[in-house]
Amino acid sequence: MNKEELHRLLHPMKLIGLGGNPALNEKIAKILGEPLLETAVHHFSDGEIQVNISETVRGCDVFVIQTIQDPVNQSFMELEIVLDALHRASAHTINVVVPYLAYSRSDTKTRSREPITAKLIANLLQLTGIDRLLTIDLHASQIQGFYDIPVDHLHAQPLLAQYFLDNGFAGREGDDVVIVSPDHAGAKLARNFGQYFDAPIAIVDQRGTRYDDEVHDMIGDVKGKKCIIVDDLVDTGSRIASSTKSVMAAGATKVYVAVTHALLSQNAVDRLNGLPIEQIVVTDTIQHEQYPDRMVRISVDQLLARGIDYIYNDRSIHEIFDEQNRLK
Repeated sequence: MNKEELHRLLHPMKLIGLGGNPALNEKIAKILGEPLLETAVHHFSDGEIQVNISETVRGCDVFVIQTIQDPVNQSFMELEIVLDALHRASAHTINVVVPYLAYSRSDTKTRSREPITAKLIANLLQLTGIDRLLTIDLHASQIQGFYDIPVDHLHAQPLLAQYFLDNGFAGREGDDVVIVSPDHAGAKLARNFGQYFDAPIAIVDQRGTRYDDEVHDMIGDVKGKKCIIVDDLVDTGSRIASSTKSVMAAGATKVYVAVTHALLSQNAVDRLNGLPIEQIVVTDTIQHEQYPDRMVRISVDQLLARGIDYIYNDRSIHEIFDEQNRLK
């Protein structure tokens, strides 16, 4: 019996999928060939949550999959209560898989008496005794430093880039693709995304935190170009709307959007449907009942399943990054 077989015998893998994104949970479980544990989550009339896990998890390596999406606080409390139950049930390791980690935008203090909620979330998760966090495209990479446990920060941008490459986008061939950042803060993300196409970047000269319908100046040349606006998330759609109008006013011929997390809150669907965008390419980290007309969803099921498998079998997550970098 080799080391891996002994590990599987002593500490079998158990998967728990919570209510944030059931469809993605099922996809991941199917790829791994492991069933999701039957977990009953009951909501009392006053809003309290009760969780019952049907099987023993003593000595097991447990992976809890939960997207913290709308309703955000309810999703987070479901996760916290399950983690407490696993800790009290003597699980060998408790690994949290969060495709989208809410509150990540609150990662720094910019005004007096302002909280750093991303740090608070890190503290609350660690209070339940988790061993590891696996997530995708945090709003800011430095959030990993808020944790005193290993954080595996996977990236979905290569998946989005691969979609465009498969559909004929390549800067070196036509020299007509420009990657656009919707503001100055996203310039690094745009630069990294542009490397997959050997394409230049441009920046919407958006200043301040308020996004509106005004047309802003562009830093960089987009005239006569196909533009791909890149961001980590789309919430109400105001930032995408502002960027789209700015690049079109600067002479862009076509506009595409590549975003990891599609929050789509308030009237985002209607707002995005009203824009002259060819396609909006996102991942399925967040599940909704309705999507914009021209939205293409790329699944992160393989990416997360591989991350879980590598963690369970003590393989280096860096291997995933190396394979993604070969797209360039």
